[in-house]
Amino acid sequence: MFAVDYLTYGSADFSFAPYGPYWKFMKKICVSELLGGRILDQFLPVRHEEIRRFLHLMLKKANAGTDTSAITTEWALAELINHPDIMKKAREEIDSGIGKSRLVEESDIPKLPYLQAIVKETLRLHPTGPLIVRESTENCSINGYEIPARTLLFVNVWALGRDPNHWENPLEFWPESGRRGCPGTSLALQVVQTSLAAMIQCFEWKVNGEDGTVDMDEGPGLTLPRANPLICVPVARLNPFPSF
Repeated sequence: MFAVDYLTYGSADFSFAPYGPYWKFMKKICVSELLGGRILDQFLPVRHEEIRRFLHLMLKKANAGTDTSAITTEWALAELINHPDIMKKAREEIDSGIGKSRLVEESDIPKLPYLQAIVKETLRLHPTGPLIVRESTENCSINGYEIPARTLLFVNVWALGRDPNHWENPLEFWPESGRRGCPGTSLALQVVQTSLAAMIQCFEWKVNGEDGTVDMDEGPGLTLPRANPLICVPVARLNPFPSF
C-alpha cells in the first residue's frame, strides 16, 4: 500500500483516491472530458493514423509499445495463437464483413461481434487492472465479515473473472461465454479492437516450437503484463497499402 501511495502522490490519482467529493469530481472530468463520445470522435483520425503507422512498422518487422492497451492486445494475440480455430473464425468474420481490399477501421467494429467478444474474453482472463481500490460508504457485512464505513477495500477483478461459481470452465478462453464490461470500456475497446482486427486481417502469426503455442505465464505489476514477451513472426497475408 505504501508503494501505491508513493506512486500516486498520496493517492491523488483518480484510480486510488478515496471515495468522496474529490473522487466524484475527477470521475466527472474523466468521463466527460477524456472518455466521452465527443472527445473520442475528435481523436478518431489520430487513432486511425496510429494504426496505419503501426502496420507499416509491422510490415518492416518492428515492435510495438507497452501501454495497457498494448498489453491487452498482446494477451489477445497470444490467446488467438494458442486457439487457431478462434483465430480462423475471427479472420473469416473480418474477410467476410470488410474484405481484403482495405484496412479495417473503427467504424467497422460494430459489424464484427465475434472480434468484440474476443477482446472482452481477453479482459476477463487478463484484466489490465487486476486489483481496484474502493472505499466503503457505510457499515456492511460481506460473507460474515463486518466492514466498517470508510474502509479501504481491494477488489480482486482477476479472481472474479475466474470464479467457477459464475463462469462455466472459467480458465478456458471461450469468446462465446457471454457479455461483460470493464471500466473505461469505450476508449480501451476502440483502441484494442481496431488494432487487433488489423493484426488479424493483415498477418498470419507464427511462433517457434513443436506445438506452435506460447506460454501464458503472468508477470508482476499493476497492469498484469506477461511474464515473458510475446515473440512471434508476422507473415503478411495481404497489404492494405498498395503503394507500400
